[in-house]
Amino acid sequence: MAGGFYLQKLRGMLDAKRLNHSLGVRDVAVYLARLHGAEPDRAALAGLLHDCARNLPGGELLALARSYGIPVSGVEQVLPVLLHAPVGARLVREQFGVEDEAVLGAIARHTLGDGTMHLLDKVVFVADKVEPGRRFSGVENIRALARRDLNRALLACFDMAIGLALRDGRLLHPQMIDARNRLLLEMAAPKK
Repeated sequence: MAGGFYLQKLRGMLDAKRLNHSLGVRDVAVYLARLHGAEPDRAALAGLLHDCARNLPGGELLALARSYGIPVSGVEQVLPVLLHAPVGARLVREQFGVEDEAVLGAIARHTLGDGTMHLLDKVVFVADKVEPGRRFSGVENIRALARRDLNRALLACFDMAIGLALRDGRLLHPQMIDARNRLLLEMAAPKK
């Protein structure tokens, strides 16, 4: 499990609410990893550190993304909070010394998903949406799905986020649309 060094460093980066959320994501990620065959230690580390950049202001996220060479879309210009995932992955490498590409990838993909999501990415993405502090309508259904079928839980997370954006007239990020489409194709593909 992710140790004291990471926790101590996170305390200096996150407010108490976000830190508690991160601890919840870590615990759920470990549970889902064990259930679905991912590596629990990697899930613990990615779950704990996934939101390390979440408390940064939008202007700082934009500046860091540019300094790291992370492409910034028009959607992210308007909603820079979406950059906390890829920026966070870079901060985890630089400030926490994590070199594990699977862990960094799961952190980078936990907000919008990606067209090439691996098992650990899916575990952390879903854990972020269903950790015990989440209280939105439908969360219990997604929690139940997550125990049975990680892909269906991930699809439900995408559908919920897209549905809320459509309902509220907000921008949709094309990366999430692509991730959802690729997931549907993966789910429809014949099993080998």
